[in-house]
Amino acid sequence: MKKIVLFASGNGSNVENIIQYFKDRETVSIVGVFSNNTHAGVIAKAQQHKVPVFTFDKKELSEGFVLKKINALHPDLIVLAGFLLKFPEHIIAEYPHKIINIHPALLPKYGGKGMYGMHVHQAVLANKEKETGITIHYVNEHYDEGEFVFQTSVNIEDCQSPEEIAAKIHELEHQYFPKTIENLLTRNA
Repeated sequence: MKKIVLFASGNGSNVENIIQYFKDRETVSIVGVFSNNTHAGVIAKAQQHKVPVFTFDKKELSEGFVLKKINALHPDLIVLAGFLLKFPEHIIAEYPHKIINIHPALLPKYGGKGMYGMHVHQAVLANKEKETGITIHYVNEHYDEGEFVFQTSVNIEDCQSPEEIAAKIHELEHQYFPKTIENLLTRNA
């Protein structure tokens, strides 16, 4: 049985999609959802699916509390799905090539500190890009600089607002994120 731990800071649509994707799989289990935001929508979504939830603050993330909780779950993969804090180097060192993140743009463009969510879509629109997409990558000590696992793009020439771009990106995320996770778990079996 492969175990996945999910991290999110917000609404949790990707987390819910991943939970539903693996819900009836006998080979994969979502063993925990971690959030740094006690008011995040992801908490209720995880609880609805009876997935244990762990909340924490920045200090607990940086000082080892979160690592102890992760270690107790023995995950095969840690998935950042809308997690907004910089992931600590001590956790990355403990789980090399076992932590992935999804970014709502075609990296290396529109990555780095402060580039998340609508900030990315606004920048893409302002630069009159004809396409954008998603990048799933391994997490390293720098924002959005880890080795790419998967990328796909979508045409956005018809988009007039960041919200329209966001809608297209969410479709890509929901279609490809769970499948990419499954492929990684199979490849690392």
